[in-house]
Formats: sequence, structure tokens, C-alpha cells
Amino acid sequence: MSSKGSRQSWTSRFLRAFLAAGLIGIPALALSPTQAAAQGPYRFQNVAIGGGGGFISGIVFSQTAPDVVYARTDIGGAYRFDSETGRWIPLLDWIGSSDWNLMGVESIAIDPKDSRRIYVETGTYSNDWTTQNGAILRSSNQGHTFDRIDLPFKVGGNMPGRGMGERLAIDPNNNQILYLGARSGHGLWRSLDMGQTWAQVAGFPDSGPYHEPIAYPGDTYDADPIGVVWETFDPRTTITVAGVKVSKNIYVGVADPASSLWQSNDGGQTWTAVAGQPTGLMPHHGKLSSTGVLYLSYNNNAGPYDGSAGDVWKYDTGSQVWSRITPPTSPLSGGYGFGGLSVDAKNPNAVVVASLNQWWPDVQFFRTLDGGNNWSLIWNANWSNPWPIIMAPNYSIDISAAPWLTFGRTPATCTSATSSNSSCPAPTPNVGWMVDALEIDPFNSNHMLYGTGATMYGIDNLTAWDNGGKVGIYVAANGIEETSVLDLISPPAGPAHLISEVGDIGGFTHNDLTKPSVMDSNPVFTAGTSADFAELNPSFVVRVGAGGTNNENIAFSSDGGQTWVPANSQPGGASAGTVAAAADGSRVVWSCGPGVYVSADRGNTWTASSGVPAGASVRSDRVNPLKFYAFANGAFYNSTDGGQTFAATAAGNLPPAGASAQFKAAPGHEGDIWLVSSTSWAVSGVWHSLDGGVSFEKLSGVDAGTTIGFGKPAPHHTYPALYSSALVAGVWGIYRSDDAGSTWTRINDDQHQYGMTMVAITGDPRIYGRVYFTTNGRGIIYGDPVASTH
Repeated sequence: MSSKGSRQSWTSRFLRAFLAAGLIGIPALALSPTQAAAQGPYRFQNVAIGGGGGFISGIVFSQTAPDVVYARTDIGGAYRFDSETGRWIPLLDWIGSSDWNLMGVESIAIDPKDSRRIYVETGTYSNDWTTQNGAILRSSNQGHTFDRIDLPFKVGGNMPGRGMGERLAIDPNNNQILYLGARSGHGLWRSLDMGQTWAQVAGFPDSGPYHEPIAYPGDTYDADPIGVVWETFDPRTTITVAGVKVSKNIYVGVADPASSLWQSNDGGQTWTAVAGQPTGLMPHHGKLSSTGVLYLSYNNNAGPYDGSAGDVWKYDTGSQVWSRITPPTSPLSGGYGFGGLSVDAKNPNAVVVASLNQWWPDVQFFRTLDGGNNWSLIWNANWSNPWPIIMAPNYSIDISAAPWLTFGRTPATCTSATSSNSSCPAPTPNVGWMVDALEIDPFNSNHMLYGTGATMYGIDNLTAWDNGGKVGIYVAANGIEETSVLDLISPPAGPAHLISEVGDIGGFTHNDLTKPSVMDSNPVFTAGTSADFAELNPSFVVRVGAGGTNNENIAFSSDGGQTWVPANSQPGGASAGTVAAAADGSRVVWSCGPGVYVSADRGNTWTASSGVPAGASVRSDRVNPLKFYAFANGAFYNSTDGGQTFAATAAGNLPPAGASAQFKAAPGHEGDIWLVSSTSWAVSGVWHSLDGGVSFEKLSGVDAGTTIGFGKPAPHHTYPALYSSALVAGVWGIYRSDDAGSTWTRINDDQHQYGMTMVAITGDPRIYGRVYFTTNGRGIIYGDPVASTH
């Protein structure tokens, strides 16, 4: 998932914190099965943020079967489109926490002879953020079930260049044969048995050594070589190799500005650089038309964030003639390269290509009907200095399926009719950004899908562009929920049962879990990191984040999150962190970058708290308005004067410095605190305090926990139900305890694991059994007992 213009997304930065703390990759500890009760029947589904939320890095249509299309995301798995319901179906929710790295998808291939058979190349990071190699997931039933083949190298679904591709390709003349482009210097690989076994292609001469500019010393993310990025076959040509018929002519794109296009004219036995090719750039995509013309979009960087120069070329594979067909310069633009590219299967001279990245005022699309001799633009514009822009769009856009795509701004089209609007420096909503995925439906020349850094858009009247009409752009991501969620709260009263803080796109107040949400604004955060409500006055809500409008990184609500106002002031350099509201809403404590601060007047003034280190996680007592708690570096702190001063308690059996832990105070019980950790054997588990953190007792029967939350008590119980993403009896899962932690019931199953669920969890204080939990790329999941009658 990727934030507009940032080098690494907030998702990636947050994950790095977990990796540094050793929170990921906990060994499965074997304990007696009697310590975990049998799993209960639950129904899980997404809270509807609506239409994406992250980078759609690839879209793959079947070339032989209509209405068969898949999408890949950088951290949120793969999806199949269901043409009957009009929704995208997630395919990888069965991936568990020990395999969280496999939720990133770098490539998808559909068998050209059997459209039910698909291959998914999975793996999120190819640098040192994980020790896990990638895998090929094979399915013969459209992704209902998979078998897994582990690869001998890492895969980078969330690494630079992830929009290039597809790296995984199937020979259209022999579906036993697959090719796979690897990263990190591992070159080109081939399978002769439908992906069961793989071997590096001997003699392929270029490993794709280019890497992105290194951002800081020790930057392994940008330093990893991008590698071999795509393969395409000429289905018109065949040759027999070792008694097997295969495609004769194969073309391979690599991340090597010196020589980026390679070909084989003997079925992959030998390889040569294509003569006369452009240099200094890299081909993001290479698409072969039905007449044997290879169209290529070039960029001087791997993307998806960057790219300041590029070209579009075509190579006639028959005559071996190169032609530069770069579209005319987009108006109002700085430098940009080219990313997404598609050739109409029914018209080999009809091509659409996207700029990458033209950040301002919007991405540009170019279309040609004559093989690149002439191009039309999806928008034209001029401007008066400094504003307004006057745009002439050849499109209309409908975001009703995802209203948050305005990012809190007032919708504006910036046409001549609104030219007096000085607040219109760019259209709202945007047509997109980071467009590396772009595909025309091979069975319908009017239908095109493209991915952006926030969602997927569709067009159903593409050829109207050719007749002077406007194409209709709409959100085509129904069912895709790809947010990385950083905090959740569920107030006991008010219009919203759930408020979320989300990496890369701020946060939401969810008045209806089933309908698209409107982004919280005034201010809008680049990333929301923490929220809290006053337990005894739940209409009072506070949230914090980073990258806020006008550098405002804290906001208050007096109506349960329906409206927000920023604080009148904030500590210098304050950003992100955690926030805690007093039980009655009389004050808030904010742990942010510079330190820990308290305000008793809704942010008009701030006082530095003493006795607690910067970076501590802070929480409030849910009964006593003057009590606050903090945890940092293995020590627990409490405050009895409203957060002005903290003191370390004598509790000495807690996770030590460097360990990652989470804690919360229980509603309705003063001084009642739960703390969880899953860093290692010695410091993993669940701890409980009844004296405000002065002492903690470690529970038996829970091996590790990453989150803790509270919900409505079970019938005939008075203590809140506990929820945790935890390891019990050697099994990671989502667990509930109705008896204050004495016994735990796993409430999810092996088909509903969602990869990484270790950031936040909460029950609903109004609905017994309902649980909300975060994922890293699959949005917010909520579950209800199947037999629930609420």
C-alpha cells in the first residue's frame, strides 16, 4: 500500500517497527490442547471502507476466456472478479501469521488453455525485512484452493518496481512451461512441469542489476536489484525443443538501462539483446500485438513512486525496426515517465498508455488508433498564474462507491465553468496516480481497468474517446479492501460502533459497517495512528496521526466522530504516536515524537509530562479521570495527577527493553490492566494487573499475544469479554475469553486468518460476540457469532 508521493508507505514504516522489535516470526509453541477451547462458528467480513485503499499493482485478463480477470495488490493478496455479483473475491485470506510475508503478490498468470488454472507469485519483501522466500501458489479451480511450491529466493510484492510486469508468464503454445523473472540478481527461471519444479535459465545473460537510489545508509529496501520484470511470447511462432513444441520467439524485459530487452528465437535456448533498442531507460511493460508489434513503456526509475523521464517505443518483430512513438507532452506537467500500457486485442493499432508519475495536477492517459503516429489525451488544460487551472477533461468520474477518494477535499472539476474558483489547483477526485496496471479487456474494446495508488477504476465506453465523447470513469474495486489499519475503537454509545485509524489514508468514522465510508477530515491525516474516547463520556473522541492538513496532527470530536476540529496548538514536532482520553474527557495525554504531553483544554495549551520517556505507549484508566498509564523499554508507568507526572511501578516481570507489547485498561474496573507480548519465548504471553500496574500476574495457557481488546460481557457475565490475536496451544488465531482470561476460544478458522492481525483488536461494547480487528492489507475485519440474534 502506498501513499501519494512518499518513498515508502506508512504501511512499510510501521511494519519495520514490528520487525525491529522482533514481533514477527514467533515460533509456534506447543502446549496442551486442553488450554484452548474448540473454535466457535463465526461469520467474518470486511468493514466497508469502499473500493481499494491501497496500490493495485497488477490486473490480468484471460486472453482465451471472457469475464475472467484477476488483480494483485502489494500487501493485500490477490482477487478474482465475480462477474455475477460485480465484486472482487479475496483469494488469500487463508494465509496465517507465520506466512504473513506471502500476502504480497508480485505476479499472476492465467493458463491460456485452461482458464480455471492460475498461478500466483507471492512474497512481500525481497530485502532483509523477512527471512522467508517467496512461493508459487497454484490453483486449478480459480483460486478456491491452492497448492504451494516454495521458491529458492525472495519475492518483492511490496518492493520498488512492483508495478512492472508481469514477471510470471505461461507459454501459450505449451501450458506446461512457465517463466518467472526474479529479483535480487537471481535472473530468469523456468518450469517445465506447470510450476512444480523450477530451474534458473542457463545462459540468460542479464539479472537486472538496476536498483532505486539509496535513501539512507543501510537502506536495503531501495538497494535491492529490481531484476527480470516481464516475459512475453509470440504465439504465432513455434519450435520443437527436445521433442516438445514451444513458442519460438520470446521477449524478456529487465531492469537494466544499458540493455533492457532480450530475445530468444529458439524457444529459450539462447538469448541476445535486441539490436537498436533505446538505452538509459527501463521497460515497465512490453505488450505484443496480434500483428507482432511489441509496444513498450519506458521509465528512468522502477516506480511506482518515481519516474522523471521516459518514452514509448514500438518494435516490429518482423521487420526488426524500432520506432519512437512517445506521446506529446502532457500539459501543466513536470518530468514523468510511462507506466501502464495496453494494446487492444481486437485492434492492434489501438494503444493506451499512462504517465508515471505525473503527480500534478493529475495522471495523464494517452490513446492512439494508428500505432502511435497520433495521440489524444484524456484531459487538456491551461492556467493563469498562479490559479486557477482550467481543464478540458475528456472524462467524467463517479466515486460514489468510494466517497473517501476526495481525501477530505471539496469535489472540483476545474473546468472553465469553475475557473473563478481559486481553490481549484487540481481536480478532485484525481483520475489517479502510480498507474502501472492498465488493461483493455481482450473481449471488449470498450472495457478498460486500471489500478492506482488508492483504488481500481473502470471504463465501459472507452471508444467514445475516439469520437469526441467523454469516457465514464468509475470505481471498479467493489470488494477490494486493501487498507493497513493502525488502530480501532468502539465507543459504548453514539452513532458509530467503530472508528478507525488507517495507514496512508487517514481514518474513518463507520456509521454503517456495510456502506462505503467518508474519510475523517478537519484535519485529514496522511496516516492515522491512534484514537481514544472518554469511557464515561463517549461522545468525546480524540485522534492523532501524521501528515495532517496544515501540519495539524490531532483532532477532537464532541459528537462521537461525526465532526472534528483540530487543536488550536500542538507541541513542536508533534506527530503520530498514541493518544489517551481521560475517562470523563477532561484531558488527553499524547505520546508523540518529541515526548509525552498533556492538555486539559482540548489542545489550546500543552504541558510536557514528567517521569515518562519519549515514545512510550499511553492509555487512560477507564474509571478514574486522573489516572493514566504508560509502557516503554520494559517498564510500566502510572500517573495519578491527570498525566502531569508519571512514575515507574515496581512491576518487574514484564517484557524487557526492545520487546514489543500492547496494553489496555478494562472498562468499568479501575486499575484493571491487560498487557500482551509476542516477542520471544521468555517475554511472550498475557499479563494482568488489578492495582494500576504496580504488579502483574502472567496468565498460564496463553503462549503469546499481539493485541488485546474488550467487548460486551457474555450473557450472565459482568466482566467484559476479552479478545486477542494470540498463540494458544501452539495455534495462532483470533481468540475470545468470557471468563477474564481463564479459558480462551478460538473464533476464527484456517480459512480466515488474513496474514498479519497483530496491530489492534476490540470487541463491541454494545453487541456481545462482535469483534473488530486490523490487518496489514486486508482492511478491517469484523466477526459475529453465526447464531447471534442482535
